[in-house]
Amino acid sequence: MTEPDVYRLLVWALFGLAVATFLCLLLKPAPYGRHYPGSGWGPTVSSKAGWIAMECPAVFFFLFVYLQGSSRGSLVSLAFLAMWQSHYLNRTLIYPFRTRSVRRMPLVVAGSGFLFNVLNAYVNARFVSHLVDYGVSWLYNPCFVIGAAIFVGGILLNQHSDNILLSLRKQGTTGYVVPDRGAFRYVSCPNYLGEILEWMGWAIATWSSGGLAFCVYTVANLVPRARSNHRWYQERFPDYPPGRRALIPGVF
Repeated sequence: MTEPDVYRLLVWALFGLAVATFLCLLLKPAPYGRHYPGSGWGPTVSSKAGWIAMECPAVFFFLFVYLQGSSRGSLVSLAFLAMWQSHYLNRTLIYPFRTRSVRRMPLVVAGSGFLFNVLNAYVNARFVSHLVDYGVSWLYNPCFVIGAAIFVGGILLNQHSDNILLSLRKQGTTGYVVPDRGAFRYVSCPNYLGEILEWMGWAIATWSSGGLAFCVYTVANLVPRARSNHRWYQERFPDYPPGRRALIPGVF
């Protein structure tokens, strides 16, 4: 079996995980953050340690696989490396240290996230650094230009929304507050919308089956999560804005 054959199998595995994840999360929210019931999911770790552990393959394993690629020094591949790491360096090594959460995370959640990120990092890093040789002209291709623009818009929305959420929780407090600034005026989870836009842009810019699989998985993971968070706000805050949607303004 050749490497392209293995790659295709791994991409199909990502699509399969997306379907399974979507169906499971429609029935029950993933047990972390505000949806962690406090028990019943086995051993736990601190949410900060669990988050760093499950996200670290997206930084370090991606970089390791990328550096093995024959096209690792090409300008286009380096642009993709910068795009990927601009999200995951923040998500893995900065964001967890900015949170004040004292909640626990089930070890099974951290472990499953770790394994997913190993698979996803390999699929995407191997493609952009080895399995395709992008010429410099790809930087002017409409796919790259449009995809990169969507990615940048997504990461700005994601990080701005995260900053708003982090600013709500004051030192020494643990409760939740309804956000009412930025894109939160329109949807409950603009941070998730931003992340979906990021990986949609990545899929278009790389024009790869692995990028598409990651985008589909992101949607499968975050759409049910946004739905659960929206309902959580509505149930706990009687004055929650009735016109606010879960993820897409005026739609859902």
